[in-house]
Amino acid sequence: MRQWSGPLYAGIGMVLVGSQVAVSGVLADAPLFAVQALRYTLAAVVLFLVLRFTGRSVPAPRGREWVWLAGVALTGLVLFNVGVVRGVAHAEPAVIGVAVAAVPILLALVGPLLGQTRPTPAVVAAAVVVTLGAVLVTGGGRTDAAGLGYALLTLVCEAGFTLLAIPVLRRLGPHGVSLHAVWIAAVALWALSLAAEGPGAVGTLRAEHVPAILHLALGVTVVAFLLWYTAVGRMGPGRAGLFTGIVPVASAVGGVLLGGPVPGPVVWLGVAVVVAGVVLGMRPGPVRPLEVRTQTPAMTRVRESARRR
Repeated sequence: MRQWSGPLYAGIGMVLVGSQVAVSGVLADAPLFAVQALRYTLAAVVLFLVLRFTGRSVPAPRGREWVWLAGVALTGLVLFNVGVVRGVAHAEPAVIGVAVAAVPILLALVGPLLGQTRPTPAVVAAAVVVTLGAVLVTGGGRTDAAGLGYALLTLVCEAGFTLLAIPVLRRLGPHGVSLHAVWIAAVALWALSLAAEGPGAVGTLRAEHVPAILHLALGVTVVAFLLWYTAVGRMGPGRAGLFTGIVPVASAVGGVLLGGPVPGPVVWLGVAVVVAGVVLGMRPGPVRPLEVRTQTPAMTRVRESARRR
């Protein structure tokens, strides 16, 4: 069962991320930074309570781990949202989507290096296939120079969400990385909201915004983050990265379920290519998991006792 838990967790996590399309329209007129700050604050509180009631102990970051966690929060959670929002002012949304679609290749090439292994040729090839399929699903679009810059920023930040977590994931675990990255992002976003939107931004939120924010906080952040980082630990970043190609597929399917038009043949061809790429990359072969450890109070006491001896 553990053999399939990684792909299952990665798939469900990316479907949840893709479900953001279901709430984007509802939050279109809401203050961006205030919404995101509230989202990550709620997520941090829920993560803390989950750890508290399940008896898990999250190691406190130390030394350079703070730098890696700050990198995860500021790139993958803060700058990513800035890049998307500012980018669509200069480029069609499809251009930003194409940039994000290239993430599997970055993870397949750079991820193993951070884990002190070599990229696997079969996984890199599968990542290229997944990216091509995701591009077909997302489509092309018009842009200007600024739009291309924001698209590149979005690509780097989306990859940073996973790559910058690798050096700390083994010791802190999925719960630790998620909790620390989320509260750091919340602090940064509250500062941005106060500076750019003013102290009354939260007061402009309406009742219909609440369910959307709860979905972002609980489903897209708490559940998806825990599933994703667990999958990265079990499969490695290269193979886990293949499942990021599911995001545009989930967005397209979600649009249809919400009453949108049925996608054309090119989109469905892209879906088939994404699936083929994931299957290609998941064929049996050498893979080095990160061996993420879950900390419990008992385990922590044993290790502390061993150190004293």
